Amino acid sequence: MSESNTTIFTNPSTFILQGIPGLEAAHIWISIPFSAIYAIALLGNFAILFIVKTEPSLHEPMYYFLCMLAVTDLVLSTSTLPKMLSIFWFNSRQINFRACLTQMYFIDSFKVMESGIFVAMAYDLYVAICDPLRHSTILTNSFVVKTGLAMMLRGSVLVMPYPILASLRPYCRTNIISHVYCEHMAVVKLACADITISNYYGLSVLFSVHGLDVILIAMSYTQILKAIFRLPTKDARLKTFGTCSSHLCAILTFYIPMIFTSLMHRFGHNVALSFHILFANMYLLVPPMLNPIIYGVRSKQIQGRLFRLLIPKRT
Repeated sequence: MSESNTTIFTNPSTFILQGIPGLEAAHIWISIPFSAIYAIALLGNFAILFIVKTEPSLHEPMYYFLCMLAVTDLVLSTSTLPKMLSIFWFNSRQINFRACLTQMYFIDSFKVMESGIFVAMAYDLYVAICDPLRHSTILTNSFVVKTGLAMMLRGSVLVMPYPILASLRPYCRTNIISHVYCEHMAVVKLACADITISNYYGLSVLFSVHGLDVILIAMSYTQILKAIFRLPTKDARLKTFGTCSSHLCAILTFYIPMIFTSLMHRFGHNVALSFHILFANMYLLVPPMLNPIIYGVRSKQIQGRLFRLLIPKRT
């Protein structure tokens, strides 16, 4: 074994992102759907932000939370895809050590923020359906701002140990990351030291934060469904449930792949690495693309404003 492969370097100057092992010849072809997904995500989320900003009738808590979701989706997709495309197109695999840790931090902190936003949106639906007369007094602008700041602070603080622990460990034998971005466990597995703390802390965040969020969302929907079933007519029940469908779809596209990919990275030793990486990439890119489509299709107010922008009235 060469000396360069056994040298310990506490903070390597660069990591090498391998891309998708076994599929290097197909990188250009893989980049085509990824680029299309990213373009749709950018267009859709910026459209949501613009429409809500310019349409006074949409200045409501639900749409403010939707804007927060759009921002987190933009950060999540932009944190990964530009570097990913540079690997696919230009074989630019190097990433600075600090840039790698920064990318790791942004990805994981904004995943926590997005999870919290889904909880806030579930609470908004709960109040709107179960206690509509008090909705305007509970979901005030001040409450929305404080909730957004709390979600940002929670994500920023809880994920901070990820890059700190990773930066304190020595690395040896290789600085090649078998991934297209600096995924937390993919980085710390390169360390020569014991990574038990990082592993258990990551699992604790997964279960205590995301798990708690799922429980809170489930509790909200339990009360929402009880209220829906108490409605007198089938049409009223369907109409009320329809207001929740977009939120439910967005939740499923976020939580199911996130839990699956987190557990697969720790316990799925028999899963093909190329499949894991492709799934992890789609998990970060597909929800940001789908969320504006889901909410745009279900919200007649957003549809109306979009149609007015695309097809202005003739004078």
